[in-house]
Amino acid sequence: MESMSRSLMMRLAFIALSVVISCTFAQPKLDFLSDEYIEQLNSKNLPWKAGRNFERDTSLYNIQRLVSVATINPPSEIETLYHEDNGEELPEEFDARKHWSKCESIKEIRDQSGCGSCWAVSSASVMSDRICIHSDQKNQARISAADILECCVLCKVVVGSCDGGVPFFPFIEWKFLGFVSGGEYNSTNGCMSYPFPRCSPSCKERYDSPKCNKKCDKGSKLKYEEDKHYGKRAYMIVSKDERQIQLEILKNGPVVTVYRVYSDFIHYKSGVYTREDHSYLLGSHSVKIIGWGTDNGTYPYWLVSNSWNDRWGDQGLFKIMRGKNECGIENFIIAGLPQ
Repeated sequence: MESMSRSLMMRLAFIALSVVISCTFAQPKLDFLSDEYIEQLNSKNLPWKAGRNFERDTSLYNIQRLVSVATINPPSEIETLYHEDNGEELPEEFDARKHWSKCESIKEIRDQSGCGSCWAVSSASVMSDRICIHSDQKNQARISAADILECCVLCKVVVGSCDGGVPFFPFIEWKFLGFVSGGEYNSTNGCMSYPFPRCSPSCKERYDSPKCNKKCDKGSKLKYEEDKHYGKRAYMIVSKDERQIQLEILKNGPVVTVYRVYSDFIHYKSGVYTREDHSYLLGSHSVKIIGWGTDNGTYPYWLVSNSWNDRWGDQGLFKIMRGKNECGIENFIIAGLPQ
């Protein structure tokens, strides 16, 4: 890690001192996994429908582990990008899956399994999307979420494991040290596949992060040090600026975001999510925004890809209110560009 300055590491270590893991929640008045709670949500005048995604006996600990992003101030090493805005008319609807239809990674719904790795999975997904987009849709390499989870040095400054992490750091490390390729569990494509089987949303297992051994999977013909893929920029988009977020997605591809997850959200099935007033905080989550639109001409939304399998929500996707910073969805928009 000779190329990484000592001052950078010291600043990141200082940042770690200010970390607050968003896992504190209020005492519920009604069991949020009960049928009664779901029925109560559907009895209210919400622009979305609730239904059962998680099994009734899923533990609170397992659910909170899925939403264990640490909340910190952005490090100075990640720049803030502002797009020159000439007032161009933006499309009313945009879906990255259709716009870059040859990029298969954009269409994939990841499964973080029984591990608090949403920060790594969403980062790897966006990096993969952008490698394809910026190669004129020719390079279909998948960045390994396992390599980020297991071997990202900067990520370890703030947890960086199955117990949570921060999506700023993978993009910074992508620029300096790079990551190898790798697909989902048992994938034979790439160097390092994801170590845990698909089981979301109701995973029973609680996995610990594997140790970093800097080796490709047994049977792979690739060599770890020779398979590195690098970024050339790591940045954030101006906070709470809806139009800047749209311009970034339109020009460069899907982005990572972090938002607060409440007890009602886990039951999302369709429509445009807005928080029910009496729901309570479970934690913070990292996901991938792939587009936007307006539902029934009334509710503007972000189209978002989750990492809880395609059995959750609307085939693994959800829509959330756009332009209102719903649950902080527009606070931290993170991305980067490949070399």
